[in-house]
Amino acid sequence: MPVFKSKGQEAQADLAEFLVAENLDSLAKIEGNSLLPMANPINPVPENYRKIGVVVTAYSSTPWETDGDPYITAAGTWVRDGIIANNYLPLGTKVRIPELYGEKVFVVEDRMSWKKGNYHIDIWFPSYWEALSFGAKRTYIEVLEG
Repeated sequence: MPVFKSKGQEAQADLAEFLVAENLDSLAKIEGNSLLPMANPINPVPENYRKIGVVVTAYSSTPWETDGDPYITAAGTWVRDGIIANNYLPLGTKVRIPELYGEKVFVVEDRMSWKKGNYHIDIWFPSYWEALSFGAKRTYIEVLEG
């Protein structure tokens, strides 16, 4: 039986008792070649695993705000609603900006000037004026995949 010490006191526990569960499916799931813990047994969608504080600004498809073709992202896709630019996260990473957009999911498909650093997110808007009126906001993102 394992012995545990806590501030000079000893305790013994039979760990086999903790491993017994009526429904193991509620504790973990197999995804690919990994055994993942269930964050919420009622809803098997894993909860966010990382939050990052960022400054959020906006950009549009104007020639002076982009390199090359203003309608093609760094990932080679057409710009559209839900696209963000960031230098830290890999292309294809899915994130949420809950304080500003609730449950809406954004995808990193573009890059931005390195002068803005890693903790800066640019949201794509269809017009220059929409992007300008968005301004700059401090918040956090929740990294979902990537």
